[in-house]
Amino acid sequence: MEKTTITNKLKLIVFCAILGASSGAVLWLFLKIVQLGTEFLWEMLPETINAPWWYPILLCTIGGAIIGIFRKFFGDYPQSMKAVIGTVKKTGTYPYQKIVVILIAAALPLIFGSSVGPEAGMVGVVVALGCWINENVRFAKENAALYSKVGMAVSLSALFYSPLFGFFSAVENEDSPLTDNQEGSLDGSSKLLVYGISIVSSLGILTLFNHLFGKVSEGFPSFERAQPNRWDLAMIAIYLIGGIILGLFFEKSEQWLEKISEKTPPVLGEVVAGLILGCVVAFLPVVQFSGESQMAILMTDYAKYAPIAMIGIAFLKVLITNICIQMGLKGGHFFPVIFSAVCLGYGISLLVFPMSAAHATFAAAITTASALSVSIRKPLAVTCLMFLCFPIKMGLWIFLAAILAGQVTRSK
Repeated sequence: MEKTTITNKLKLIVFCAILGASSGAVLWLFLKIVQLGTEFLWEMLPETINAPWWYPILLCTIGGAIIGIFRKFFGDYPQSMKAVIGTVKKTGTYPYQKIVVILIAAALPLIFGSSVGPEAGMVGVVVALGCWINENVRFAKENAALYSKVGMAVSLSALFYSPLFGFFSAVENEDSPLTDNQEGSLDGSSKLLVYGISIVSSLGILTLFNHLFGKVSEGFPSFERAQPNRWDLAMIAIYLIGGIILGLFFEKSEQWLEKISEKTPPVLGEVVAGLILGCVVAFLPVVQFSGESQMAILMTDYAKYAPIAMIGIAFLKVLITNICIQMGLKGGHFFPVIFSAVCLGYGISLLVFPMSAAHATFAAAITTASALSVSIRKPLAVTCLMFLCFPIKMGLWIFLAAILAGQVTRSK
């Protein structure tokens, strides 16, 4: 019996290494396609045809129609991480036969400029890929329910270039529907090893492909080091409240728009979302896409924006993101929420400390940590995610803000 247990664990470890490496390769290809499509539609083509001001309105509306028709014929993809986990819990597998459909469905909103991130679609792709590998390589199916956690860890680690974020997102997932029995006979240390092997192999392949064929994502820009002083600490409660309000606004607008989308006929919802997105982008391009490149511009040109305008952009970005997600231009919300929270932190800080990048960096860190923690409620995962762009020396303040925001909103 002991030998059989060891053999099964070794098989699972090999499986996770294969899954991680395959996921890294698929992820690189996915991001490359999105990169090329985005550059063609939003840079090369407008420059070639000398596009008029209403070009974004036309393109986003057409994109919405294409996405709506695609979803009508091929299914409601990509699904959220929560929906993917629920499907695996209920059926013990995920429809890997539709992996190409899921990839296309995840890529189209990003290419057409939707205000979303790529993580939602890639979790489904990784889980589907795992189910396909398992059934074809004939590994033990008792571990099928573990794919959703492994898929979440691998996808988030690779997309955010943060292995610790992906790791703690899985480990801290206290509300996960997976039980120990569903995860097979793995003990705690074996599960951690499984996550680690999957994450390392996926990042290894992604890094290799970036080196050989060109980088597909620049990631979030890094803030300069900022040492908080007594004035920053005096403002920390304001920043914390601001971030919590932004996080709650995201959740409430999500619920409101979900009810509207349920009453909206197929295709029409996507067209309306595309039209709204295009109208906003035509006059305020900063709300487009996931927010990575836009945040780099914000960090450089923040002095050009009025503080009130930045605060307004923060809430507008959140609203547009939820319109896109709930009305069919689907994707993830981590990237957009980070950008929105940074805008909010900058806006509040510059109202009190005009023209001070150091104060603005601390403010952005606290508002972002608290906004993310409203929905994630995983302090370690939030802290690791924020190390993507904030200095590690600010980790204590970020961690405390994440804990406080999570506790304050726990009973909401």
